[in-house]
Amino acid sequence: EWGLGALHREAKRRKTCYRAELGLTESVPYIDSLLSPLEFYREWVCPNKPCIIRNAFSHWPALKKWTLPYLRKVTGAKMVSVAVTPNGYADAVYQDRFVMPEERHMLFSNFLDIMEKKVTSSSIFYVQKQCSNLTEEFPELLGDVEPEIPWMSEALGKKPDAVNFWLGESTAVTSLHKDHYENLYCVISGEKHFLLHPPSDRPFIPYELYLPATYCISEDGSFQVVDEKAAEKVPWIPLDPLKPDLEQYPEYAQARPLRCTVKAGEMLYLPSLWFHHVQQSHGCIAVNYWYDMEYDLKYSYYQLLDSLSKAVTLV
Repeated sequence: EWGLGALHREAKRRKTCYRAELGLTESVPYIDSLLSPLEFYREWVCPNKPCIIRNAFSHWPALKKWTLPYLRKVTGAKMVSVAVTPNGYADAVYQDRFVMPEERHMLFSNFLDIMEKKVTSSSIFYVQKQCSNLTEEFPELLGDVEPEIPWMSEALGKKPDAVNFWLGESTAVTSLHKDHYENLYCVISGEKHFLLHPPSDRPFIPYELYLPATYCISEDGSFQVVDEKAAEKVPWIPLDPLKPDLEQYPEYAQARPLRCTVKAGEMLYLPSLWFHHVQQSHGCIAVNYWYDMEYDLKYSYYQLLDSLSKAVTLV
């Protein structure tokens, strides 16, 4: 029978195995040259382990071309989707709601004015729409990167589901969450700071159900949180791993996050179902590729762990 003690012992055992295999305490390993698709699948995808790959896309023109003046010249006249929040947190728990950003359509040149500090605003702006916005909203930039990562497509036997473009302020933060994707995150300029938890940390990470809501700008320029009353509640992580409330969520003390910084020219392989919290340097530019995960034994194990964690919470 799976009680609280047994669940935590299994989670600790899995976490110890992850760390032993990775050979790390607070960092993610680097590899300096590309492996064959088979080797990468065998050594990283199959065991569900993250790594940072150097020289994986050194041939991309974007590494030299993608400055803010270049982006202004090529795409400045486009209307694009920008996430706007009062505090930098989009898709995060706020005032007992799961609050999504205001999605504002604006000239990309106006957004770049904010990035270059030509215009000041009390709001926080982030180009982060994740529905393959690079191909949908910035097709002029596609020739500077690749439409897929060829060796990953071969390793997984599929094309990416989405290719996303990211650019924002340093105060824009991605709250702790997980995705059902194999994620290749490529930093073009600046730095991204990741805090990671393996799937085995699930028993120590709290989830609660929240009514979804959206930030909306009032006539006086202030933000209001508007409920989506007809929508179902959303399961989300209320904990901020940068300053966790251990009195409210004491189990999180048993989790030790991995931290890594991905610099310009580096690619993070973030395996499916790994929890991640992300910060960035101001004006950091990145492109990521989402490949749908295989719903195999790893997924079944996570579903079991998730179900057991929920059952223990209800006891």
